[in-house]
Amino acid sequence: MTDSPPEKPKTPAKVAAYKDTLFEFPTEYPLKVVGKNIPGFEKTVLELVSRHVLDFDHATVTARESKGGKYLAVSVSFVAQSKVQLDALYQDLTDHVDIVWAL
Repeated sequence: MTDSPPEKPKTPAKVAAYKDTLFEFPTEYPLKVVGKNIPGFEKTVLELVSRHVLDFDHATVTARESKGGKYLAVSVSFVAQSKVQLDALYQDLTDHVDIVWAL
């Protein structure tokens, strides 16, 4: 007997529930944030992450300038507790004027 993959959901509510199952929480979560290479950018990213990750370990932080020096990529890693936590963090990051994108 073979297990067939679960049927893809067809309603918006079921799609949301299906997507929630892509991660099992808590989970180690890498995050990269790219923005303008301006004084204080890395500190801004760390403050935003710290608002949502109470036990955030600053030792996981790395930063790298783009080839031309116009942008700065800040990478962090933390234990994500829920999809709600990640959604709120991404919202705060993408709302910030100096942040170009976050993955």
